[in-house]
Amino acid sequence: MDTVQPMSASEFSAAEPITIVLADDHRVVRSGLRVLLESDGRFTVLGEAGDVAGTVQQVHDCRPRVLVLDLNMGGESSLDAIPQLRADWPETQIVVLTMQEDPAFASAALRAGALGYVLKDGADDELMNAVLLAARGQTYLNPQLGARLAAQPAEDTPPDNLSPRETEVLKLIALGHTNTEIAASLFLSVRTVESHRSHIQQKIGLTTRAELVGYARERGLLD
Repeated sequence: MDTVQPMSASEFSAAEPITIVLADDHRVVRSGLRVLLESDGRFTVLGEAGDVAGTVQQVHDCRPRVLVLDLNMGGESSLDAIPQLRADWPETQIVVLTMQEDPAFASAALRAGALGYVLKDGADDELMNAVLLAARGQTYLNPQLGARLAAQPAEDTPPDNLSPRETEVLKLIALGHTNTEIAASLFLSVRTVESHRSHIQQKIGLTTRAELVGYARERGLLD
């Protein structure tokens, strides 16, 4: 995995600060990240957001070089928003900052278009390194997650290109939960769950609950 080479004094003095938007649904976390990043003259924070809709608006308004994005904001899925953010604002690179230690989420985020994946426990030098690399168009993955991801067999990845969130929704559908119950369990809106269900049905080509249950059982999702 890429590592950051320190800038020389001449490079630093000539470089423009890396512009950043912070997206996290906890105001205290955003404040702490702003203080951390702006204590280093290489970064400047242009805006903050607490949900996906606000994130889209801030990226549109600020056009930052890097978006630091939490995966677990309430409402719409941050993970599902990454491809659209990258399509609409390709000049903005994305660094995911999350509590999610499951390698499947890291893999899904990088496949979706993020360049960095940092655990919140490492939200210090590791985050700054990831932001620097993303601004240069380079990838950063938390080293422990990278090792776990490399060790995983291919069959451990979500089936038929389902995202980790879609896999979670499919499991709950197969276990008999309603959209309202799934929304409450995953801290999502019912509309977002309905959207996930539609995407699942399109990807696997099945529509009825019985078909979805059979599909989930065949792939060991209910084991």
